[in-house]
Amino acid sequence: MFLAERIVIAGAGHAAGQLVTSLKQQKFAGQIILIGDEPYLPYQRPPLSKKFLSGDLLTERLYVKPPAFYDDPQIEQHLGVCVTSIDRDGKSLQTDNGGDIAYDKLILSLGSRARRLAIEGSDLDGVHYLRNIADVSGIQSELGGKKNVVIVGAGYIGLEVAAVTRQLGHDVTVVEMADRVMSRVVSPEISDFYQIEHASHGVKLRLSTSITAFRGEGRINGVETADGDVIPADFVIVGIGILPNIELATDAGLVVDNGIVVDDRCQTSDSDIYAVGDCTAHPNTIYGRQIRLESVHNALEQARTVVGNICGKEMHYSQVPWFWSDQYDLKLQIAGLSEGYDSSIIRGNPADRSFACLYLKENRLIATDAVNSAKEFVQSKVLIASRTIVDRDKLADKEVELKELVE
Repeated sequence: MFLAERIVIAGAGHAAGQLVTSLKQQKFAGQIILIGDEPYLPYQRPPLSKKFLSGDLLTERLYVKPPAFYDDPQIEQHLGVCVTSIDRDGKSLQTDNGGDIAYDKLILSLGSRARRLAIEGSDLDGVHYLRNIADVSGIQSELGGKKNVVIVGAGYIGLEVAAVTRQLGHDVTVVEMADRVMSRVVSPEISDFYQIEHASHGVKLRLSTSITAFRGEGRINGVETADGDVIPADFVIVGIGILPNIELATDAGLVVDNGIVVDDRCQTSDSDIYAVGDCTAHPNTIYGRQIRLESVHNALEQARTVVGNICGKEMHYSQVPWFWSDQYDLKLQIAGLSEGYDSSIIRGNPADRSFACLYLKENRLIATDAVNSAKEFVQSKVLIASRTIVDRDKLADKEVELKELVE
């Protein structure tokens, strides 16, 4: 039983690709309308700061599905088009090209945008952000020759870009306000490991350092810090986080709280409107609170949940969040959310370049950072979901399988 004949997807990112795929898999017989503000079909964003930036991956390899997949009379595409407003009473969308698009069910897959740095010189040529294909194209145009690259922000994106640009032969400096890299999401031990790794590749880390201005005449040539130092810069890449695209939902009167608020069916405060991905705030039963995730896994699973519910199945979304980051030959896989942990355990030896940091709260595993250690990552997800009280000695013992600790 389908609960709609005409589904409109606002936003054409990774989640939108999964929405279309799942609708076809569920044999949805109605019309699917896909609206995206970029001139591209749904594509994967994680490779943008990795293999796509380095030139090892072509644009067509980014697509969730090949263009031929969307050549279907059931699917109507509006690419390079922005949705400007939602008329909930009239159940329609207005777009910047004057269009008025009706829906039975609307799915907001609006994603997020790069947080901008508002300082003197932020409008100079050579200041870049990295969020979409066009952003990467702009950065790639700067990569010829050996240049001084300054990266603002030492989170996942900043460090991934640092690894790529350093391997391409550039002089790379990373500037970070916090006193360690990835401080918001990993333990001091993981930060130390990655700081040593980047330094060993020749990346210069300027920690506990604030930026006051970008300097240059028309084009950037230096980054000024709070202590008055000016770091030479041929170009800059700013990676200081993202902001969820919630404005459409706010203007339409939907409930918004650090994201478009959805229930465990991914339904908004309007029963005819669903939302998925980075732009949503959803309840998580494992952590007992509402969370917003910047995660491919979350986007894809929410998309599957929405489609299941629209197609008459009762589906509820509750899973252990997970993420990953590739830097040099290191794969960091993160299971769960470490926020609020009261102790941690290192499992394995960092010197072996294969180990894990386990985060506990009240003797329950709540998250794991696994470095080149896929088994710990996979088994941690099961142990986190179980909410089992665990023996710390067994957690630290590499000879004990984590899955054996699940009750």
